[in-house]
Amino acid sequence: MSGHSKWATIKHKKGALDAKRGKLFTKLIKEITVAARMGGGDPGGNPRLRKAIADAKGQSMPNDTITRATKRGTGEIEGAAYEEILYEGTGPSGTLFLVEAMTDNRNRTVAEIRKIFEKHSGVLGAAGTAGWAFDRKGVIALASETREDQLMEVAVGAGVEDYQPTGDEWQLTMPQEALSAVTEALEKASLKPKSSTMAFVPKIKKPLSGRDAQVALNLAEALDDHDDVQNVYADFDISDEELASLAGAG
Repeated sequence: MSGHSKWATIKHKKGALDAKRGKLFTKLIKEITVAARMGGGDPGGNPRLRKAIADAKGQSMPNDTITRATKRGTGEIEGAAYEEILYEGTGPSGTLFLVEAMTDNRNRTVAEIRKIFEKHSGVLGAAGTAGWAFDRKGVIALASETREDQLMEVAVGAGVEDYQPTGDEWQLTMPQEALSAVTEALEKASLKPKSSTMAFVPKIKKPLSGRDAQVALNLAEALDDHDDVQNVYADFDISDEELASLAGAG
């Protein structure tokens, strides 16, 4: 669950998205548990839980695993009590990072996240360090074979502010309150989203190249690999040419 930022696409291009099913399941289970704790165990009346379950099923998670995670959230069975934390930090060349985490041990997690930043030429900052550089938006991913005229007709009319090709898909951004309406409009037009979520979108992207680009990528990937991290967002941008160069060097 990499978040919707440039480096998420980069991971595909670098071939770095291995089948980390166990780690992915851990993140999905935490999201189901927290969603159930905050909004109740009925997906029909809890949109966040409904989406979390859909994401889990999309990754072929067994139904009994989903049920147990839901019941842990509602307190029907015992389990870890997770809390959500947003970490903010800086990377090379003044790049900014937001890290969404869920943990049952706040002290352990903050120490480990700080160490990751420091190891990759970054600094974990206080609240407000990076949040100002991002907007909270609805983000939808559509298959790249979707025609642009279809996007114009369906998505823009439903509230999409911007869309752009990213790797093998279209990325659509919209105000938070428009996410449900856009998702429904796309599905009615038989354009089923690959994913739809709330994300932090950078207001301005910082172009990186050379060593700074590699260090920023390494920092983003190391953060995303941490068991307690759900999503990583960053404000850097790397050109396709630079990506090809980095991939070749790797």
